[in-house]
Amino acid sequence: MIFTAKSLIYTCATGALGLIFFYLFMSLGMSIIGIAIAVGFAAIGFAIGTFRIPENSNLEFFRKAGGEKIDEAIIKWYKFKKKKNVIYMYTEDRGGK
Repeated sequence: MIFTAKSLIYTCATGALGLIFFYLFMSLGMSIIGIAIAVGFAAIGFAIGTFRIPENSNLEFFRKAGGEKIDEAIIKWYKFKKKKNVIYMYTEDRGGK
């Protein structure tokens, strides 16, 4: 099965967003560019709804988020930024010389 329900929804939603650019470029007489942009948007939506973040121990981002679904990572990031959360890191001084 190529499309799951979630990937189909993401593909249609981003494809609809790409249609705005299609109509914009079509009105300018560049419909081929508009089609390419609409298909590109749909492909990005499909990737977000289907794939996972790859696991790679060489890069810190991939080490922490590896194996997580892309859409879930985006939603977590958005919720974090929406709440204006800040991560504080405390160091403990043990007084040793």
